[in-house]
Amino acid sequence: MKIAVIGSGYVGLVAGACLAENGNDVICIDKDTAKVRMLQRGRIPIYEPGLEEMVRRNRSEKRLTFTTNLPRGVRSSQIIFIAVGTPTGEDGSADLRHVLDVAREIGRAMNGYRVIVDKSTVPVGTAEKVRDVIRKETSHPFSVVSNPEFLKQGAAIDDFMKPDRVVIGAEDSRAAEIMKELYAPFTRTGAPIMMMDCASAELSKYAANAMLATRISFMNEVANVCEVVGADVDQVRRAVASDRRIGASFLFPGVGYGGSCFPKDVKAMLKFASAKSYDFQILKAVESVNERQKVRLLTKMQKHFGSLQGKRIAVWGLSFKPKTDDMREAPAVPLIQGLIDAGATVQAYDPEAVKVARSIFGAKVQLFEKSYDALKGADALTIVTEWNEFREPDFTRIRKTMRAPVIFDGRNIYNPEQIRSVGFTYYSIGRR
Repeated sequence: MKIAVIGSGYVGLVAGACLAENGNDVICIDKDTAKVRMLQRGRIPIYEPGLEEMVRRNRSEKRLTFTTNLPRGVRSSQIIFIAVGTPTGEDGSADLRHVLDVAREIGRAMNGYRVIVDKSTVPVGTAEKVRDVIRKETSHPFSVVSNPEFLKQGAAIDDFMKPDRVVIGAEDSRAAEIMKELYAPFTRTGAPIMMMDCASAELSKYAANAMLATRISFMNEVANVCEVVGADVDQVRRAVASDRRIGASFLFPGVGYGGSCFPKDVKAMLKFASAKSYDFQILKAVESVNERQKVRLLTKMQKHFGSLQGKRIAVWGLSFKPKTDDMREAPAVPLIQGLIDAGATVQAYDPEAVKVARSIFGAKVQLFEKSYDALKGADALTIVTEWNEFREPDFTRIRKTMRAPVIFDGRNIYNPEQIRSVGFTYYSIGRR
């Protein structure tokens, strides 16, 4: 099929590369000239395992091209994905300006029937807004489809190529059949293609992310109760997860969720529910709990040291999760800012996010290219992101490098008894 993907950010680039990988001819369109030039050279602006190799392979096969020329891409494609950003507005709602601006340009450029697909995460009613905007710009027939993405950063290629499900909101049979044909190669192992109305498809993405965010905040609250009553959250988690009605996913306590999806989508769902006079009380609590949890380690440090003034704190992990360099809403950001405000010196390391962290903190944080270098003279080590390389470090080397053997583990990746047996004072989340 001939496909255009407008927006070469995280979602658009992954979608474009994966659609090309299955033999489609894909044009990725972006108004950022510098980004397009980078992509034309085979370099990608984000870190996602396997993506750069896939982009290069499909470029070399001429199935994947990049351009700033939106009209050309629209005229040469049958299916047009809108994958531009929907950032959080000042009032918490999803900002649809970019989506509607692109829809307007699509309408002006159309020269025949097109299927326009909302791939961006958009609130209920967006498909109708896109339809109204395009209708004002063209007399050509078209269909608007909602096709939300369910990609996990760090595993996005597998999620697209081997989806749990494909959700498609379509109001007419012609568009529905085209979308089924497009996704058939991705669902050969039996993953369902779920056809529904656009409003239900739009809500499905928000509901899924809100549920996962709720599980995280709930388990963090359970961990905090464990600390109060002297229970062990690992034992509690295993008992809860063994219930087949609940399962183990997203039940690990820590320092809260971050990234580009959960925080933004929870805010947006609260906002569009409120706009319909519905008070979504559970999600308000989810959001509140998460913001408190992000500075949970800071509270533990203040209690341990009394004062953080003049202390040197090493931080391992800056991205909001492993296998990405994304620091949007990352728990490391408020934690580090809190340390700086309390008069501490911060020495930080992350396998991928150092460049991003430098753009956020500038010279206020000492950033290192090697993990052990960040420990020199530190009064404590703080684990914020559970990268694999942090799981089995050389604790003897850590203790010799640091000024004091203290670890604050925000992801519970170490065994408390083992850590204490090698001479560390150890704090974690919800464990004795």
